[in-house]
Amino acid sequence: RSALFLPFNNLGLIIVDEEHDPSFKQHQPAPRYHARDSAIYLAYLHKAKVLLGSATPCVESYYNAKTGKYALVEMHTRYKGIALPKIQTIDIREAHIKKQMTQQFAPKMISAITETLVAGKQVILFQNRRGYSPVISCGTCAYTPNCNSCDVSLTYHKWNNQLKCHYCGYTEQVPEFCPSCSAKDFNDKGFGTEQIEESLKELLPTYVTKRMDYDTTRGKNTHQQIITDFEQGRIDILVGTQMVTKGLDFDNVALVGILNADSMLHFPDFRAYERAFQLIMQVAGRAGRKGKQGQVLVQTYDEEHEMFGLLKTNDYTSFICQQVQERKLFSYPPYNRLIGITLKHKNQRKLDETATALVGLMRKSFGARVLGPEYPAISRIRNYYYKNVLLKIENEASISEAKSILHTIIEKMRTHSDYKSVRFIMDVDPI
Repeated sequence: RSALFLPFNNLGLIIVDEEHDPSFKQHQPAPRYHARDSAIYLAYLHKAKVLLGSATPCVESYYNAKTGKYALVEMHTRYKGIALPKIQTIDIREAHIKKQMTQQFAPKMISAITETLVAGKQVILFQNRRGYSPVISCGTCAYTPNCNSCDVSLTYHKWNNQLKCHYCGYTEQVPEFCPSCSAKDFNDKGFGTEQIEESLKELLPTYVTKRMDYDTTRGKNTHQQIITDFEQGRIDILVGTQMVTKGLDFDNVALVGILNADSMLHFPDFRAYERAFQLIMQVAGRAGRKGKQGQVLVQTYDEEHEMFGLLKTNDYTSFICQQVQERKLFSYPPYNRLIGITLKHKNQRKLDETATALVGLMRKSFGARVLGPEYPAISRIRNYYYKNVLLKIENEASISEAKSILHTIIEKMRTHSDYKSVRFIMDVDPI
């Protein structure tokens, strides 16, 4: 992102690769800009050209191309004509009912992994959750260790026997006895990359399994070392989070397995399906990049979900068109623009009162286009409570005028003794 702020004298072309990637958006600290949109404006200032590249473009960019705002160039075949990977779903609900699961793997997944390895090929397994287990709880009284500063359960990391908050970094050792009932009966629920790695080492001990996530790549050069080892065949199975989707090109990968696709779908966010489809398509693209067609297996509890039908046919275009229609129905981008306001304070009651007052003032100017206030999925981080307000602005309306009205409202509230200690964070086009 920071390359945009270099001093250019003769700028002719800006290429935004993987333009759909959410990391192009700057969240903290301000300014909260989107590098893709900033690149387009920078090119306008320099009379340069912009190329947005992605196998899974965001809904807004695709809509702009289809409506003539951008030119559209489509590539319907892979480099050197290699076939797109064959995507299949596996019904793990049925496998659980019939008690056919082997740890985190359905029978079809285990068979495919084994066959791929026997053929001398490599496997990538994707689980977008690090750690051993996201939750541990007492089997006697159901006590669950939570972070003292955030409204989240502590994630279990088995390698160092620690419970860790992935939001504030707080850690503690796993208690031997339950603090609530003194029982010695802790059970883990759910699974992360660390548990998958352990399971594979037990099930397939003759093959080398490595993990690539934040925990294994923090050391100097460790990220590149894992990639090099995998490229040179010293690793047979690579287990990873979304790090493995980031443009890596491995010749010998014949199988990609996605172990829990449902975890990506169930978020209170109108972009949840778009992000899930993009992430699955991106990780699927690691299979069969050189030589014969690759295979992608997706484990899910909801095999009939409409998204999986489009995934199986690699039909991202139909998926995007469907998303565009739904967003038109509910007045979301690309048909409207959004301004998000996040309120932050250590006193929950004061935060609630301030958020209610803010929405009351906003509705006098914007009416029903104001949504909220509401708590986010994680409502407390580092002992600060958060509440969100969302404003929808029609595309033909002035975004600068809306911002001006909001600034006036917020400045007015800051003069009030009950509200001045609350922090207001405005974000235009939040993602």
